Amino acid sequence: MDFGFSEEDEGFRAEARSWLAAHVNPSTDRRTWEKTLGRAGWIGLGWPESGYGNRTATLTQQVAWAEEYARSPAPPRSGHIGENLLAPTLIMHGTEEQKSRFLPPIAAGEELWCQGYSEPGAGSDLAGVRTAAVREGEGYRISGQKIWTSLAHEADWCFVLARTDPDSRRHHGLSFLLLPMDQPGRIEVRPIRQMTGTSDFNEVFFDGAHARVEHVVGGEGQGWRVAMSLLGFERGVSTLAQQIGFMEELAGVVRVAVGTGAVRDPVVRSRLVRQWAELRTMRRHALRTLGGSADPGAPSVAKLLWAGWHQRLGELAMQVRGAAATVGPADWSPSAPYELDAGQHLFLFSRADTIYGGSDQVQRTIIAERVLGLPREPKGAV
Repeated sequence: MDFGFSEEDEGFRAEARSWLAAHVNPSTDRRTWEKTLGRAGWIGLGWPESGYGNRTATLTQQVAWAEEYARSPAPPRSGHIGENLLAPTLIMHGTEEQKSRFLPPIAAGEELWCQGYSEPGAGSDLAGVRTAAVREGEGYRISGQKIWTSLAHEADWCFVLARTDPDSRRHHGLSFLLLPMDQPGRIEVRPIRQMTGTSDFNEVFFDGAHARVEHVVGGEGQGWRVAMSLLGFERGVSTLAQQIGFMEELAGVVRVAVGTGAVRDPVVRSRLVRQWAELRTMRRHALRTLGGSADPGAPSVAKLLWAGWHQRLGELAMQVRGAAATVGPADWSPSAPYELDAGQHLFLFSRADTIYGGSDQVQRTIIAERVLGLPREPKGAV
């Protein structure tokens, strides 16, 4: 399949593939790996500005890097929240001082970030923020709770959407603050144990946490505008890299189906072919919308497509194994965490795909209101 890569782009791909082959070490911990990427300039390729220790790349070169990274045995990224979400937001809305302070450590892989958006009781309703930030001298005192905070247990910093105007409602009176996570007694991180036995998500409690005035992005009370800009960066080149991983997972399910003989079942064969066809459709959709900002519904359509697809793949991974899918790879012990093989992990983890990153219901509401022009859903007061 031709994606329009030029000879220069393919040279960039070859450089990326060669570097990954020489530097990937499966035993390297994730924080050390981020610094390895930073030293070589591979962090911040998609930033519209260079000069922060990063190098920039064209859109097709970013795709080439993302695809080669996904195909390699490189560890999962810990710095993607700072690189792909916060950094473009700072470049768009931040002051020169904020960019000079925070972008170089992100590009170097030295400071990791988490996102303080979701709250208990609000679900995916981002305007239902209750976390409060009260002005005290040269800073803000922050109190409240965030939930489903990815990688908060590893992060050095958190960007937090908080209510700086206590009399405000909904999306008014919010501010976008940057605060350090190393505040003992003021910030508590509690990992949330998932069905897989892992804890990638966390609850974060702020009890008088401190953020400096100069670390408010976009100005006090402008948090909703900044937060909406950030959400626009959530889906892009990374979607194509995600689909490379999906291809490999689907190939694994096909191999199991062939090995168990499940592929002889016409229903299973039909489901496998459907998964393959839908994945090709998703890829075409991602390529068609890549780099575009005119279609307000494209990110929501993409989320709906891949979340449901991945859940169905997890279910199929169990179906092709039959009864053997219920047996773990090791004997269970009440004194030790249970173990899962790749297919079981896929099935259990993918149950959350239609919830995190904006639930399916929220994505359909966005499409209804912003694309189809239907009446806006009534929201209760906060």
